[in-house]
Amino acid sequence: MLRKHSLTSFFGAALIALSGIGMVHASEVQKPADEPSLFERYTTSAQDLILKGFELIGINYRFGGTNPDTGLDCSGFVQLVFKEAIGILLPRTAREQSQVGAVIDQQELKAGDLVFFNTMRQAFSHVGIYLGDNRFMHAPRTGAEVRIEDMRQSYWLQRYNGARRLLAR
Repeated sequence: MLRKHSLTSFFGAALIALSGIGMVHASEVQKPADEPSLFERYTTSAQDLILKGFELIGINYRFGGTNPDTGLDCSGFVQLVFKEAIGILLPRTAREQSQVGAVIDQQELKAGDLVFFNTMRQAFSHVGIYLGDNRFMHAPRTGAEVRIEDMRQSYWLQRYNGARRLLAR
């Protein structure tokens, strides 16, 4: 069940991610009317992952958290989304999750891929779910909530460790 303040975050994030509001790229300005939307281009599994993740936007971060009622950490968030959206049970920690799936280059990222960062002076210490257009959703840190970030921000650029693909394309 979504909390009231989460509902606003959920719909705002959905509008941004699914319609591209607030971020227009030159390639999109001249897009033909019959071209599928960003959301329509996702596979069904990726759509399910993203929608489940959107439901959790606004949930408080909690170190070691695996329950949305009490809080989620980054790997708990990813584990919960994959389990509830598509029935895949992932390992518990970001480091363990970094060992699952196929290694992919950053240029090959697609919605639903896992993205990893070094946020604790340790490789693969943080994980999120890639959305497309250089954005990902994650549970960032104590005092924050599950949210969407832009991977082009210098903080994330400096800490990017790699990506894994679990969904068949």
